[in-house]
Amino acid sequence: MKTSIKAALLAMGFATLLAGAANSASAETVWQRHHPARVEVNHRLNHLHRRAVIERRDGVVGVHKARFIHREERGIRLQERRFASRHGGHLTRHEARRLNREENGVSRQVGR
Repeated sequence: MKTSIKAALLAMGFATLLAGAANSASAETVWQRHHPARVEVNHRLNHLHRRAVIERRDGVVGVHKARFIHREERGIRLQERRFASRHGGHLTRHEARRLNREENGVSRQVGR
């Protein structure tokens, strides 16, 4: 009887271990693995958007400046989608660098 309980506990332990390994491996989605440049560009755009919203809320950036920054963000996001549509959903190294430079310019306008 004790042997069967030990075996059951051991099996449950292995099952828990395997489930944890499967969850950590799936933390990154298939899309993220196949489109790392787009993930990076979109992550930076989201971060930039949050910064602009916080700066506007805190009064560091005025209404017109905030609108301009959001307009620039939308332009970069549209450009990223256009670039990706040309290459089956991927960005070339040149396109990723270009978008990165544009994000740097908008980031300097936000201030923080």
